[in-house]
Amino acid sequence: MAEQTIRFDDGAAYEQMMGIWSRSAGEIFLDWLAPPAGLRWIDIGCGNGAFTELLVERCAPVEVQGIDPSAEQLAFARTRPAARMARFCQGDAMALPFADRSFDAAVMALVLVFLPDPAKGISEMVRVVVPGGSVVTYMWDMLGGGFPLDPIYDEMKAMGIPANRPPRMDASRMDALRELWLGAGLADVQTREITVQRTFSGFDDFWATSLKSPALRPSVAAMKPADVEALIAQVRARLPTDTDGRITCNARAHAIKGRRPG
Repeated sequence: MAEQTIRFDDGAAYEQMMGIWSRSAGEIFLDWLAPPAGLRWIDIGCGNGAFTELLVERCAPVEVQGIDPSAEQLAFARTRPAARMARFCQGDAMALPFADRSFDAAVMALVLVFLPDPAKGISEMVRVVVPGGSVVTYMWDMLGGGFPLDPIYDEMKAMGIPANRPPRMDASRMDALRELWLGAGLADVQTREITVQRTFSGFDDFWATSLKSPALRPSVAAMKPADVEALIAQVRARLPTDTDGRITCNARAHAIKGRRPG
């Protein structure tokens, strides 16, 4: 399969597939950051506003700017309660439409592996924060089995079926994150793992929710029907159920924080 651009063009579907996961990880991430109230935040790659909502709910910011390339995701974000104070605009993480030193904190939530040049994205985060400002991210451990959809992707790989994946999954490694942050000249760099769980009512719920992924859906759609049936059987076999038929899945993210020297 030729590499395709992963298009996030359905905010409601993304909320069901990934927004719930993002919020679970984001809660732990913010507990770890423990930011003071009254900051000016930029949420880069804000998508449908799942993490932006957490910022507004929990951090008492004085300003939140959300930026994302997807007009459809931004339209969904504007329907959230967070939109009462957050502003959302379309733009590129590697060329932020903001002046130098505009924010106290810059965050990317589950975004970094989608940037063709992660180092450029980090340099833009540094540019737009004030000296002493925070530059932070969390990203699923894409190469270490931490991605929520790995039960499906692993079985596709075992079947020799190609899948559409983000371009820079290597940037999710903890050592890669640390190298990026130190390379950007950031100080007080710290890292941690974040582990979360999600319970589905049954396999059908897990499968239908997973296929809302804009990366996974076209890959499965391109498969032969017999291969799809085989994939379903193999994924079902690897996911244990409880006595009520529910499935609990784990995911793991890598988080990093640093400060712009000043």
